[in-house]
Amino acid sequence: MGLSVGIVGLPNVGKSTTFNALTHARNAEAANYPFCTINANSAIVPVPDARLAGLAAIVNPKQIVPATVTFTDIAGLVKGASKGEGLGNQFLANIRETDAILHIVRCFDDENVIHVDGSVDPLRDIAVINTELILADMQSLEKKIERLEKQARQDKKIAGQLETAKTLLSHLDAGNPASGFSGRDTEDFAQINQELRFLSGKHVIYGANVDEAGLAKGNAHVEAVRQFASSHNGEVITLCAKIEEELIDMAESERAEYLEAMGVRESGLDQIIHAGYHALGLMSYFTAGPKEVRAWTIERGWKAPKAASVIHNDFERGFIRAEVIGYADYIAHKGEAGARTAGVLRTEGKEYAVQDGDVMHFLFNV
Repeated sequence: MGLSVGIVGLPNVGKSTTFNALTHARNAEAANYPFCTINANSAIVPVPDARLAGLAAIVNPKQIVPATVTFTDIAGLVKGASKGEGLGNQFLANIRETDAILHIVRCFDDENVIHVDGSVDPLRDIAVINTELILADMQSLEKKIERLEKQARQDKKIAGQLETAKTLLSHLDAGNPASGFSGRDTEDFAQINQELRFLSGKHVIYGANVDEAGLAKGNAHVEAVRQFASSHNGEVITLCAKIEEELIDMAESERAEYLEAMGVRESGLDQIIHAGYHALGLMSYFTAGPKEVRAWTIERGWKAPKAASVIHNDFERGFIRAEVIGYADYIAHKGEAGARTAGVLRTEGKEYAVQDGDVMHFLFNV
């Protein structure tokens, strides 16, 4: 499994510029006018993880395979998008399958950059996008309810799911996102969401797009976004899309020096990945050998057999045991042989909860 992030926002807030920068590719046209993105753009980005280089220095593999994040950028949404206004509504389906939403919000003043509503107001912009996501969810749910009503006439077991769907529709109709639905933890909701993948039910990372001055110091716009996010279980990262673009062609050492000079420690990409992993409870374990060193993304708390399934389903089905070395021990003892000699290689069974950074070897039989 890999993290997937859908990028949304109003037109001309720096969304496509951010996508270009995050994906190190200029395949989403960025220009100073609305609706410049007319096709959904997707790109797979490697997750920066210095631990991979540490492992590779010991085992000297033929290849290094990092974990990945898939970014999907859609055309800017506007008020009325759910009813066909603008272009963004054509592409909402492209982010239904994503794990989280990156909502780019304009947090800089510049009279030379047009705002679709004529002025900079982050909270108004957030409200517009959130409303359109809720309305899109309502349209999907209304169609689902029609199908459930027909099924309920033949199958009484459907009654609970139908009641949950109707209660949820009322919740959405009141302007509330699916993420705040009181019945969110029920099996009925899970079944409905598995099919509809509610847009307003996804984890949201607000990307406050600032100018250079606001990157280190912040500004009133960023503070307003932070206050909103803190009361709506969202996370906030601050980035400058223009600076992120400038980082594209820099070497790693130059990039670090440049960011430090700007008064920040992490690029926008690093911030988004860390926020996404944190919001979704994700982490990585590693496999290391002469063929490859690879990072595998799993959910925190997964037991060893479930963690093995991301390599191949047979690993979970025929799981026998796992050989585990903590990352720090692997590095300190210069690999598997040294860790085994030092007695820090452990044999773990089906109930072992994998830890972030574990270097693992699975034994299975099918």
